Amino acid sequence: MVERPSNYVILSVLLISAIFSFPTTTTAQTDCSSYAFSNGRPFATCINLSVLNSFLHWTYHAENGTVDLAYRHTGVTSSNWVAWALNPSRSMMANAQCLVAFQNSSGVIRAYTSPIPASKATTLAEGPLSFQVPNITAEFVGGSAIIYATIQLPAGGTSFQQVWQMGPVSGGSPQSHDTSSGSANTRSVGTVDFATGIATAEGGSNSRVRRRNVHGVLNAVSWGILMPLGAVIARYLKVFKSTTPAWFYLHVACQISAYVVGVAGWGTGLKLGSDSKGITYDTHRNIGITLFALGTLQLFALLLRPKPDHKYRLYWNLYHWSVGYVVIILSIVNIFKGFDILDPEKKWKNAYIGIIIAIGVVAAALEAFTWFVVLRRKKNGEAKYPAGPQASNGVNGTNGYNGRTHDRELGA
Repeated sequence: MVERPSNYVILSVLLISAIFSFPTTTTAQTDCSSYAFSNGRPFATCINLSVLNSFLHWTYHAENGTVDLAYRHTGVTSSNWVAWALNPSRSMMANAQCLVAFQNSSGVIRAYTSPIPASKATTLAEGPLSFQVPNITAEFVGGSAIIYATIQLPAGGTSFQQVWQMGPVSGGSPQSHDTSSGSANTRSVGTVDFATGIATAEGGSNSRVRRRNVHGVLNAVSWGILMPLGAVIARYLKVFKSTTPAWFYLHVACQISAYVVGVAGWGTGLKLGSDSKGITYDTHRNIGITLFALGTLQLFALLLRPKPDHKYRLYWNLYHWSVGYVVIILSIVNIFKGFDILDPEKKWKNAYIGIIIAIGVVAAALEAFTWFVVLRRKKNGEAKYPAGPQASNGVNGTNGYNGRTHDRELGA
């Protein structure tokens, strides 16, 4: 016989059905990925820069540390110059290594490199940069200026400060841009990681960074905290008479909440993957897919759970226990993979490590104490676990538990 699903299980299925629509109901936003270049050249990644109507498109070549890029600045005229720069020293404009383009009085487009000295006083004079730029060209089309270049990234990493600008052209040469406090020109600075696609702007972050952070938080809380906590509740709290049958409902509530939040995190991961063509994290992605599959299988197995006295109940319990602990182990591994990808401030990784250690310490203490209680009860001829709700075929939310079968429940 198979137990009838409780009201809680039916509610959980409805919640899951609703959450499955998460990836497909996300509001579509027009961004840089929809832009088609006049020469048909594709780029693997792009970001909307925070100010000055600017966009950066690129393809990163890990094998030789080069980047093919296109800096696109909209809303400009032949009377404007545009520039995009990397600054390996991360000192705002000072020492920035610029790619510059403008249209001279003869209508000829000039594209060249220009290093900004430490003093920051510059006329954007042409000169070699601190890293190689094998080629650079530009075009003005449809009210946009686009600089195309291939750059050899400076040694030591893939994440750098970036700066972008525009200003007036007079007498065939660039003039100073707006320097008033709070203007867009003074806020056009941030960071970019060519390998991960993460870019941040001064005073905030772009939408992709926010989605990555949301993805990380949802999965860390669900798979990485709630799932282990639910396992601790199931394994240890049932020993105490005062927690029966509350431990079971706490366990179910914790695990289903973890799954629902985890599916939301999984949905943000799908969205990030679709928006980051050419950037893949195979191990992190494959573990995530495996977790989603196992978590779904674990949840829907509730609908096929045999009654406590059924001959197959022991096998179901072994399956439930083994899959549950595999999910927990894979979850923790994948969260640390995520930390390596996101590379947040160390305090966030340390905080998660602290939470996992705390759960582990509590589990170890409860393991010792519950063994003491169970052995004492066995010595006194008592049942290992206090009796829970009597068998009722799952009616009104009960789940057919009794004292004889509690020692087989949920991996005990």
